[in-house]
Amino acid sequence: QVQLVESGGGLVQAGGSLRLSCAASERTFRSYAMGWFRQAPGKEREFVGRISWSSDMTYYGDSVKGRFTISRDIAANTVYLQMTSLKPEDTAVYYCAADPPPSYCSGYGCSLPTNYDYWGQGTQVTVSS
Repeated sequence: QVQLVESGGGLVQAGGSLRLSCAASERTFRSYAMGWFRQAPGKEREFVGRISWSSDMTYYGDSVKGRFTISRDIAANTVYLQMTSLKPEDTAVYYCAADPPPSYCSGYGCSLPTNYDYWGQGTQVTVSS
């Protein structure tokens, strides 16, 4: 069972940038599609984005499209979430999640938390105005 550990969260001013990392415990991670979600207090977990196992496809939620970028370093067993032009409404706990093969969804059909089998513990991102 793969373990995921997020890092890189913190406090940043509006308009700033942060890069989150998600380190996986196993080399089998390279065959997993990976997702990022976030959850603000009192709100449901929200889809941020997804990257295919081959890194050739990425998908983003409407609220972050054009500002956030997902990438992965296979050799480092790590997925990244580069966040720019941050807004106070981006404040949330950010989670990475793994969708191991065979995946039962495709593209934007993989935007539900139930599409993912493994989750990290989350990292807090706070954006001040």
